[in-house]
Amino acid sequence: MESKARLFGHSVHQSLVAFPVGLLITAVVFDAIALLGGNAALVLISYRIIGAGLIAAAIAAPFGLIDLLAVPRGTRAARIGVLHAVGNVIVLLAFIGSWVLRWQHDGLPTVLALLLSFAGAALLLVTGWLGGELVSRMGIGVLDGAHPNAPSSLDRHAPMTVDGVPDHASVRR
Repeated sequence: MESKARLFGHSVHQSLVAFPVGLLITAVVFDAIALLGGNAALVLISYRIIGAGLIAAAIAAPFGLIDLLAVPRGTRAARIGVLHAVGNVIVLLAFIGSWVLRWQHDGLPTVLALLLSFAGAALLLVTGWLGGELVSRMGIGVLDGAHPNAPSSLDRHAPMTVDGVPDHASVRR
């Protein structure tokens, strides 16, 4: 099922989601290093990275919602998509809570702020796996007719083909 929100032939959500995932996981890694006796300044960097991750998530999420609303109802993909979306809302709430607690303490994490970040990261690993299921196992966000010899997404006039037969539904007019 093709993504409904595409840019240059690629799913916008799949392209953007790497930023919030990478930023939020990096923040947790920095917190863990600081807790294990590493550089204490890393917690302040983590605070800023969480803020950037939340902004990146706010940009990526609407495109995921656009794609989710296009998934046929009553399918396994729809059920997994809802779990993915709801789980990610919980992830964002955990990281928002962590960020607010840090903000109230000049960027320094409280125990609760750290617990929220670590729990959010653990759930993010699960929701990321669910997103991978949607793309890799169920073909959500994948162009119809995709194959190893597909033309470039930048070639506006080359139709996708399935086994050498043009897939006219994927020709952009």
